[in-house]
Order: sequence, then structure tokens, then C-alpha cells
Amino acid sequence: MATPPNILVTGGAGFIGSHVVRRFVTKYPELRIVNLDALTYAGNLENLRDIEDAPNYAFVKADICDAKAVEQVFQEQAIDAVIHLAAESHVDRSISDPMAFVNTNVIGTVTLLNAARGAWKDGDAGHLFYHVSTDEVYGSLHDDSFFLETTPYDPQSPYSASKASSDHFVRAYGNTYGLPFVISNCSNNYGSHQFPEKLIPLMIHNIQQRKPLPVYGKGENVRDWLWVEDHAAAIDVVFHKGRNGETYNVGGHNEWRNIDLVQLLCKVMDRKLGRSEGESAKLITYVTDRAGHDLRYAIDAGKIERELGWRPSITFEEGLDRTVDWYLQNAEWLEHVTSGAYRDYYQAQYGQR
Repeated sequence: MATPPNILVTGGAGFIGSHVVRRFVTKYPELRIVNLDALTYAGNLENLRDIEDAPNYAFVKADICDAKAVEQVFQEQAIDAVIHLAAESHVDRSISDPMAFVNTNVIGTVTLLNAARGAWKDGDAGHLFYHVSTDEVYGSLHDDSFFLETTPYDPQSPYSASKASSDHFVRAYGNTYGLPFVISNCSNNYGSHQFPEKLIPLMIHNIQQRKPLPVYGKGENVRDWLWVEDHAAAIDVVFHKGRNGETYNVGGHNEWRNIDLVQLLCKVMDRKLGRSEGESAKLITYVTDRAGHDLRYAIDAGKIERELGWRPSITFEEGLDRTVDWYLQNAEWLEHVTSGAYRDYYQAQYGQR
């Protein structure tokens, strides 16, 4: 399809979203990127300070569940395409508050789909709804197999169930209304600007502070890890080259047991902090396993590699090294997001949420 000039990125102030926004703003000056974010706890405009004044970038504070606000953005910004990243994504939070995930991930997605359908009256002429999802919709692997795009859905947590539902709605709007769409399902991301409730930034922060390193169960759960900038590159290629109605799995070919990953991270941190080897590993603390904890996720990314030419650009060891360096060099950012101090500015600037 022809490249749409006005692209709406939802959740663009979040972890993955900010990397996508930065990539598109800097790589494609001919495109106009509109970042829509509600600035909840994981959304942080400090993630985009380096491009906030770019002539092809605009920010709109709004909730994707607010139909009137979303429709207004489509109309006023003349949106041609959507890259939908806004989501509640932390499994533990979904267990304690499932409705928040239903509202954002399901209702919010359908609200966006309705707005796109209403705005794009001329069929698929230059329009695209790109829905970014997760490998967790496929459930848990208990053998040596891998998730394929054709793997049946089997979500095991409120989070993954909400994402599975949103995937189904996107496909349903494509089938029922002819809305042009693509979907990608990615593995665990890591890298800079990630809110420190997730494993790697949490461990980095706790190691710095000499706090306990909580590991679920025996740490035997396996995840496939993908560097966030490689994921942004995959989103770029799927957006520009993906076929209408197709799904693409994005993975890092990089499986790690949680305990092995934490131990590697301890070694890296000991070296960078000048501590004796093994010092940080003493902080590892085993805690009661998460309810419904999936044993293993692993993606077969063969389709996106064969059809679109994407593959991870760096090794996990190199990506982890870069990630640790970023957090150590950006202590102020980490302090802001962990203390909540950055939200004071948002409340003064944008009023009550």
C-alpha cells in the first residue's frame, strides 16, 4: 500500500511505543506521527524528550476508551493509519484487577476500531490498522515446539485473555467491515525506558539498591527475549511491507530460564558496579509462584524473516549490556518513574486525569 502520511501511534509514551515513535519520527520525516497516550503510570513523556520538538511529531493526551476524544483525534489529525500499542501489560496487575485490562485492552481497542471504521469511508485506500499483540495469547508450551501464527489461542491469565480478545476483534472488523489490518505477536521485550515493574529493569534497580531479587517459584519458567529496538524495526517492516489480513510472530530466537537470566544479570551488574563476583547473586530470593504462571513461551519468527526480511540485529548478551549501561547512566529517569515525581508535571500541565 502507499505509505499513509498521518500515523496515529497509541501508547507512544510507553516502553515499546516510545521506541516506535522515535524510529518513525527520525527515519521518516515525510510522515507525521501523532502520539496518543493517557499518561498512566507506565507512560512517560520523558521517554521522548529528544524528539518532542520535531516538526513531524504531535502529542495528544487522551484515553483510548474515550470514544469522543478518539473520534476527534481521527478527524482533527486526519489519521490515515494506526499503530496500536496502548495496553495494560503486566500480568500481576491483571490478576489483581482484571477489569482494568478488559477496559483498556478490549474496550479501548474496539473504540479505536470504531473510530477508524468511521473515518475511513473509502475502503483500504492507503489505510491500515496495525495491532501489536503478545505471544502470551497462545498459552504455555510444555514441549520443544514453538508458537506459529497458526497456533490455537489458549490464554492463561486475565492479561493474555484481554489481548486475545482484542486480536479477535481486529480480525472480526477486517472480516465483517473490510477494515485493512495486520497483527504482530511478540515475545518479551527488554531495553531502555522500560517501567521497572518488569523483570530486567526491576532486577537492575534492586541490584543497585542491594534489595532482594524476587524470583517466582524455582525460576524455571522460560521466556524468549527480544531487544526493544529490534521489535521497533520489526513493527516498521510489518507496517510498510506486511500483507493485509496477515499475522506475523516476532521473536528473538533467545530463550532463557528466569533464574539463568537473573544470574547473568547479577554477573553483568557486579562487573559494571565494581563488586566482587557473586555478590549480587546473594540477593536472589525465591517467592511464591504466580497464579497460572505459563511455563514456556517460544516464537517461531520464520514467517517475518522469510516474507519481510526482518531478523534480530544483535545478540542477547550485547543487548543486555547496552540495557544495563542505559539504566546506570540514566539514574534520574529511573528515580522519577519509581518515585512518581514525573506525574506532578503532568497533573500541572494537563489537569486531573
